Amino acid sequence: MRKLLLLLGLTAFCLCVFVAADEQPNRQADKSSLKEDGVLQLKKGNFNKALRKYKQLLVHFYAPLSGEGHRISAAFEGAAAELKGSEVKLAVVDVAKEKELAKELNVTGFATILLYISGDKLNPVPCPVPQSSASILTWLKRRSGSADDLIADLSQSEASEELTVVGFFKELNSEYVQMFYAAATDLPDINFAVTQNNDVISKYGFTHDVVLLFKKSKLIQAYKMMPETSKEMLIIFITVYQMEPATEYTGQTSTQILSSPVLNHALLFVNTSSADFKEIHSAFNSAAEAFRLKMLFVWVNVDEPRNGRLMEYFRVREFEAPLIRMVNLTDHVTYHLPSDTLDVQTIKTFCQSYLDGKAKPKMQSEPIPEGWDTQPVKELVGMTLEKVGFNPDNTVFVMFYLPYSPESHALFPLWEELAEALKEREDVVVARIDASANDIHMSMQGAYPSLCLFPALHAERVVVYNGKRKVKDLLKFLDKEMKKAKKDRVKEDEDRRKYIEAAKAEEAKQANQTKDEL
Repeated sequence: MRKLLLLLGLTAFCLCVFVAADEQPNRQADKSSLKEDGVLQLKKGNFNKALRKYKQLLVHFYAPLSGEGHRISAAFEGAAAELKGSEVKLAVVDVAKEKELAKELNVTGFATILLYISGDKLNPVPCPVPQSSASILTWLKRRSGSADDLIADLSQSEASEELTVVGFFKELNSEYVQMFYAAATDLPDINFAVTQNNDVISKYGFTHDVVLLFKKSKLIQAYKMMPETSKEMLIIFITVYQMEPATEYTGQTSTQILSSPVLNHALLFVNTSSADFKEIHSAFNSAAEAFRLKMLFVWVNVDEPRNGRLMEYFRVREFEAPLIRMVNLTDHVTYHLPSDTLDVQTIKTFCQSYLDGKAKPKMQSEPIPEGWDTQPVKELVGMTLEKVGFNPDNTVFVMFYLPYSPESHALFPLWEELAEALKEREDVVVARIDASANDIHMSMQGAYPSLCLFPALHAERVVVYNGKRKVKDLLKFLDKEMKKAKKDRVKEDEDRRKYIEAAKAEEAKQANQTKDEL
């Protein structure tokens, strides 16, 4: 295709036309001025103008009420001062105010950071959530640099208080080095170094093509590079051993924990002032050593007020500690250690049963509220979710929400409007359930709020709605799924009829055999 000059010329012409057409509607909006000093405050009206003006535009999409957003914004201010006069410009977008812009740019999460290069609006480069302004500068430097930038004097790196990742490679132009550098780019908060020095590597008893982790002159762990090694595998190894075997959940470690590529988490809720804290923590830490790279072990001090929201999410009350919960970050099913004895062997056995898929989820539920089914939107709890949702005579549309989530509260009026539109339909139920107060005994993919349809079938089917959040679109989706379920129900009823007839025939046959024997 590239060799067809005529086609290229035509394509270039079309692109020019589209760009010109795209600029026309935005000219009036682009009149919004851009502040040249510090961090730009971008809006829908000046975003395109900033894209055209700056070769590299690093944008932080933040929520004003988020503590994490304020921390990153402060890091942006510091980095912007260092980058003054460079071709990189830093900017922020308040997603609470600029919802239309965020939707246009496909920004779905808070604390999202994207680098736009040469005005390319469609293919931004994701930036890892930085811990500081230095992290931002390091990421930008590593992105635009090469593996040669990591060649360093190891005498200071090995003795560093922080983790240092050192790659010992035979050839500095090998694929291993490029993979190592790619991992370094994705982990800007960690020190990286590369060396070919045989004297250094022989001191630790290794051969080349190995990655070593150091802290305070102590070798923590080694990783042998293999042909099947990927960047993702290397990142998992580094980030896991960057943390302690059992890491305390704090404001400083929360980002590390929640962004970890290890998705299975064991959480110990414990009171640090209790008499048995040291014994329990020691057992938890020892068990953690056996599950490195498979499971992340995190302990939470229930006596710390700032951990209240996490405890609320997992429905843990202070007097219930100590207890262990297990969760996978790709779903919202939680597991509870079925034992009051938190020793090493008990914890290890529970973790292994979870990994083997043998552990049973713990179903928690709020009390059934009085008059829960008298309002247009029914208020479900853990005890009523499956009974209502999997009723084969009703189609049930359920919103799974979080009470402290602005995104959830923003959908409440829409859900009331949907219920009002369907109030004459006795075969359709519109409901909602607090996902933080009730364990959901089913896999719930994606973030909350989540909209799920339970079709009127004997089979326990759940269909997740991912369309536009408008009543007409919800009704269209509902109608489509109900028609599909109606066809499936005919087949389902026929299969059930045949099964019952076969069972009765078998029962009659057995009865006749018994009669003959008598």
